[in-house]
Amino acid sequence: MRWRAPPGLGVAAMSYVAIDYLRHISPTWHARLQPALWSILALAAVIRVPFYKHWFSEFRAAIPFVASMLFMLSALLFEALSVRFVTAVLGLDWHRDTRPLPDTGQWLLLALNEKLPHVIVEILRARIIGLHHFLMLFMMLAFSVLFDSVEAPGLGLGARYMFTMAIGRLLRAISFVSTILPSARPWCATARFRVPAYPHHWAQKYYVPYASDANSIRQLIQWDIAYADTGKYLGDYQPDWGSMSFLIDYLRPTASEGSSWFSLLKKAGGGCNDLLYSGHMLVAVLTAMAWTEAYGGFSSALIWLFVIHSAQREIRERHHYTVDCVVAIYVGILLWKMTGYIWPVKDASRGRRLTKLEKIQGRLIQAAKDSDMDKVRELLEEVEIGSQESQNKGPNRAMWVFACATIFSALTIVLLAFTWTSDG
Repeated sequence: MRWRAPPGLGVAAMSYVAIDYLRHISPTWHARLQPALWSILALAAVIRVPFYKHWFSEFRAAIPFVASMLFMLSALLFEALSVRFVTAVLGLDWHRDTRPLPDTGQWLLLALNEKLPHVIVEILRARIIGLHHFLMLFMMLAFSVLFDSVEAPGLGLGARYMFTMAIGRLLRAISFVSTILPSARPWCATARFRVPAYPHHWAQKYYVPYASDANSIRQLIQWDIAYADTGKYLGDYQPDWGSMSFLIDYLRPTASEGSSWFSLLKKAGGGCNDLLYSGHMLVAVLTAMAWTEAYGGFSSALIWLFVIHSAQREIRERHHYTVDCVVAIYVGILLWKMTGYIWPVKDASRGRRLTKLEKIQGRLIQAAKDSDMDKVRELLEEVEIGSQESQNKGPNRAMWVFACATIFSALTIVLLAFTWTSDG
């Protein structure tokens, strides 16, 4: 039977998006309403803590949640290394001089600007929703277990989200590091990175001599060996990174960037190559999939509209090519479906109910044959009470400590995520 979600979550989510958009229309009202909304939501969550009945389910999901978080952080670290590598290996001159790829999606949007009414075009151009909105929408979805809007455990839903995100990020990094594509914004690398202007010695040997001349490429295919004499390679700055010195060839630091390898990764951001596929769209699609599966309703349709709006803005503003957004959409959908087969998403109390139901199956069938609805109702209540009793057993004081720690940690994560991604 499909979970029937109480109303309210969708209204809160759409209110958050609408109030946050006020920053572009009325910054004064935005400064007043946004803190008020977050305070109300946080207070409501804290008030609901004593009445939440599924802390044992949350406790069982805590270890997978932490493991998924560590897996996702590891995937993001690998992605940051890959972003810096694909930007640095060919040098700034290549980024500045290489033309963007032809993108029919960009052509279509420019053509629609000429055909559609001006109001529609302005709506398509509006920065209604961004990366941090989708992250916040998912966090609201996970917190809504406190209000019985979605099925428990919320930590289980969060663990699946991060696990799926980590797989998607790893596949993305493997994809864009395999073939280096030019950015749709040729000025990006020069404005954001301080890598050397010339290519790394790997590119000097294996790419540059065969990059443009057709005869050289034909001969390379025929001989299948890097035959060109490149002379003396141009060297790079060599800082002392100790045990992390093996990263120098991948990150290509310069003297002006300091002596810390980690500071280089923090500057990676979204990179300045075309990173196939879009990470922003992956987050958006996973949020929409989680929302549709766990909550559904009209609000999930609106979130999918936000996904489409965000995709066309990524293409319109040339943060990505059309192929990046298209691939991100179907990869996100397929990954979420895939983890649905291997990830435990159901509350363990359902298993206990089924076990109890099997025990009383004979009596329940007999009561139904006798048309004794009072007996049927009594037996079903017995199943529900038995499930609740099995959940209520255990160290209540320890569960209270766990509940408080979970809420505090979750609110801290929300605050950090909102701060670190508020610029999109």
